[in-house]
Amino acid sequence: MKTLISIIVPMHNEAANVPELQTALTKVFAKLPDYRAEYIYVDDGSTDTSVVVVEQLMKRNKQLRLLRLSRNFGKEVATSAGLHAAKGEAALMIDADLQHPPQVIPELIKQWEAGFDVVVGVRDPKTIQASFVKRLTSRWFYRLTNAMSSMELVAGATDFRLLDRVVIDEFNRLTERNRMTRSLIDWLGFSRAYVQFTPGKRSHGQAAYSYKGLIKLATNSIVSLSFFPLKLAGYLGAVITIIAAPLGIFIFLDRYILNDPFHLNFTGTAMLAVMLLFLVGIVLICQGLMALYIANIYSEVQNRPLYIERRKR
Repeated sequence: MKTLISIIVPMHNEAANVPELQTALTKVFAKLPDYRAEYIYVDDGSTDTSVVVVEQLMKRNKQLRLLRLSRNFGKEVATSAGLHAAKGEAALMIDADLQHPPQVIPELIKQWEAGFDVVVGVRDPKTIQASFVKRLTSRWFYRLTNAMSSMELVAGATDFRLLDRVVIDEFNRLTERNRMTRSLIDWLGFSRAYVQFTPGKRSHGQAAYSYKGLIKLATNSIVSLSFFPLKLAGYLGAVITIIAAPLGIFIFLDRYILNDPFHLNFTGTAMLAVMLLFLVGIVLICQGLMALYIANIYSEVQNRPLYIERRKR
C-alpha cells in the first residue's frame, strides 16, 4: 500500500494559479512511487472563479477535495481547516501562489522518512526579494519574539512544512481562535528538520497579506507565545520604584535632616515630582500583579494540553 500524503492548499482568489500548481504537484508525486496524495483545496471566501477551477479539476482527478469556508476567515483558519480534514499519514501545507516550489517536496518527505516529525521549509535569505522595511521588520520580529518567548523561532521559516500524523492529531486539539499556525506547531515541539529553498515567483495576482495583516499576525504570535507584554507594566513599575524610592529618601535626608550640606537646593516641586514618580511605580507594580492573574486566566482559556506524549509512528 502506498503511503497517503495530504496536500493542503489554502486559497483566496487564486484561480489563475491553481491549474499550474496542480500540474506541478501531480508531476512531483508521479515520481514518488511509494506515495499517493490527496489534494485538499481550502477556499477562504474567494470572490473570483477559484472554486469553479478546482471543481473542474476534480472531474479529472478524484484525488482532489474542496473545502469551502462561508467567508474569508484568513489563511491561518483555512490552513487549520485543511489539517482537520487531512486523512494522510502526513500533511504538507503549501501556498497556492507557487512561491513554495513543489519540486522541494521530495526532500521534505526524505527528511520525514529519516524520522523527523516536522519538516520546515526555510527561505534562502540570499534570494528573498522584499522591501527594506519588510526585511527590517521581519528581522526585528524574530529577535523580539525569541527574546520574550521560551521557544526559538527560526528566521525565514515558512508555512511550507510537512507534519507527521502524530503532530496533526495534537495540533487539532488546540482551540485558539487568534492563531499563527507555524507558532502553534513550534509550541507542540517534536523533532524537526529544516530544508532551505528558493522561493518561486508568483505567476499571477498579488500577495494577500498587507502590512496591516502582517502586523496583526505578528501580534497574535507574540501574544500566544509569551506573557511578557502583559507583565511589562509590572517590570516597568519595579524599575521606577527602585529608582524613585532611594532618590526620595536622599532628598528628604538632604533637606530636612542634613540641612542641604551639598547645596543641591531641592525644591518642593522636585520632592512632589519624586513622590508622584514613586506612586506611579507602585500603581504599575499593582497592575503587574493583576497581569499575573490575567495571564493565568488566559492560559486556562487557551485550553492547551497539559503535556504532549511523543508517540511512536
